[in-house]
Amino acid sequence: MKGIVSKVALGVAGTGMAVAVAAVAIGPRVSDWYDAHHQQQGSYESGTQAKADRRSMPGWLPDNASGVKYLMSTTGDDRLLRATLPEGRLPVGCTNKLPGKSAHPVPESLKAGWFPENVVTKASGTCGHYNVALAGNQLYAWQDGAAVQAALRAEHVAKR
Repeated sequence: MKGIVSKVALGVAGTGMAVAVAAVAIGPRVSDWYDAHHQQQGSYESGTQAKADRRSMPGWLPDNASGVKYLMSTTGDDRLLRATLPEGRLPVGCTNKLPGKSAHPVPESLKAGWFPENVVTKASGTCGHYNVALAGNQLYAWQDGAAVQAALRAEHVAKR
């Protein structure tokens, strides 16, 4: 009887170890698959074209912007945007200051080769709920879903 119990215990322990190893090996791939299936991106010749194609494209994006690239999460409000602005200045309605002490983070779930990793250190203002950095005539904008939801809650409370 003692031999059977130890064999069952070893079997259960072995199965648990196999599941743990599989979770460690497969877990990141599942996360990558999930992220890739819950993201949409697009490239557009102009701001006009981008706004006509995507309802989620911010209205402050100038119609004459060119080389527009956009990546968004379909499960939240995380966004990345890059555009060339012919005037080399922030669009109308944007501000040259950050609310609070610093920019909100670039969403970790969104990665694009056309969006610089260290851009948050160059944040220079806001456009709507987006933080922005302007390098010459190249605009980089990002929106963190958690920061957007917090801002919307604060706006709702302030209206009461």
